[in-house]
Amino acid sequence: MRLGFLGAAGEVTGSCTVVEAGDVRFLVDCGMFQGGPEARQKNQRALNPGFDVRQLDFVLLTHAHIDHSGLLPRLATLGFRGPIYATPATIALLEVLLPDSAHIQEKESEWQLRHRRRQGQGERGIQPPLYTVAQAQACLKLLQPIGYGKPEKLAKNVTVTFRDAGHILGSASLEVVVGGEGKPRRLVFSGDLGMPDRPVLCDPEPPPAEADVLLIESTYGDRLHRSLLETEEEIVGAIERTRAAGGNLIIPAFAVGRTQEIIYLLADLVRRKRVSSLKVYVDSPMANAATRITLDNPDLLDPETRELIAWQRTHQDRMHIEFVADVERSKSLNDIRHGAVILSASGMCEAGRIKYHLRENLPRSECSVLIAGFQAAGTLGRRLVDGARLVHIFGQPVPVRARIYTVGGLSAHADQAALLNWLRGFHRPPGRTFVVHGEAGASANFKRAIEEELGWSEVGLPLPGEFVSL
Repeated sequence: MRLGFLGAAGEVTGSCTVVEAGDVRFLVDCGMFQGGPEARQKNQRALNPGFDVRQLDFVLLTHAHIDHSGLLPRLATLGFRGPIYATPATIALLEVLLPDSAHIQEKESEWQLRHRRRQGQGERGIQPPLYTVAQAQACLKLLQPIGYGKPEKLAKNVTVTFRDAGHILGSASLEVVVGGEGKPRRLVFSGDLGMPDRPVLCDPEPPPAEADVLLIESTYGDRLHRSLLETEEEIVGAIERTRAAGGNLIIPAFAVGRTQEIIYLLADLVRRKRVSSLKVYVDSPMANAATRITLDNPDLLDPETRELIAWQRTHQDRMHIEFVADVERSKSLNDIRHGAVILSASGMCEAGRIKYHLRENLPRSECSVLIAGFQAAGTLGRRLVDGARLVHIFGQPVPVRARIYTVGGLSAHADQAALLNWLRGFHRPPGRTFVVHGEAGASANFKRAIEEELGWSEVGLPLPGEFVSL
């Protein structure tokens, strides 16, 4: 058996692992790299691990986030025709996310072309889309649902069980049992794990009792999140400061998961009278669709969330939410000079409508930007978090005069303590553990924590593109 670490090794994005066991070969996740020009080059080079993708038997998908799913259409355009297994909620989200990803790429290529023509330049150097909307739509036909908790046989020697990872709607950890000659091997893929005791979703399910091989994420393997109470205080402070200054509060938010959690927290603050009434604008077609899908899956939500949804529906005068659909209404939000809370995607400020709202509000000292999610190296969001006083949006310089708030307690990822507690669910250490899905320092720090706190040995840090024989 061999594992190939095709992405998210020494970095957070581009999750993709190939498993080769006898005559069966499959992928776990097929994600897009994110974070500047280098990521675009990686995406162009991806899915060329030394074998024909048409030889893959199937793909297992942990969840819908683009850094885990975003190259699935490219995989299909290269000739893959096998099934892609995911939870029903993940499939519903992908029907929104993948075509949207393609649409953004097509529009960015069109913008580059227009820009170069205005500059009197040729078409050389324009980055083509990784895939088109039509190709994304075609890829959706390969998706097949698997529910939580029931082992499913996918091949003569491969069985998988999906367990709720508590990260976003439909997210899963995977237990994959691979048979063959000798004793079957149990591989566990944590996927992205959520924080326990957080609103909206249920807590992550514990792992199986044992594993021969474990791949564990480490996005926040080197730190602890602020408590939810501290995070609430920071959000209240940001709202009150911005309201007193006469500005708008702009919140870049991942369309899936983070937007719904922030809506919950804002509504809860209003319900508990921590802040007075709010006017919230959710300006992201993808976030709007993801919210509808969330509401369509009440069985995946925790009881507190179901109760708050019922409260908000009867108190829209206090917690007014407008889901912005058309482009003209989105543009009109820039005419609002004060009192607005605008949630918009993308969460790392790299694409989508958020860039327009930042362009309009960053130069205004009375406004604020609330960063509430992980910002990968090289992204606009990371530059704001790192204190940049000037950024470029759509090729134009934009001064940063707005106040930037960074809150750490809203992460959809487990922190170091939560990750270690999840690992304690194993009754004995896995035969081999690989720490993935984290920037190099975070992964190395978490490796040490596993060894020192849990006493595990055989903990490794795979290199990008590395293949390991088991």
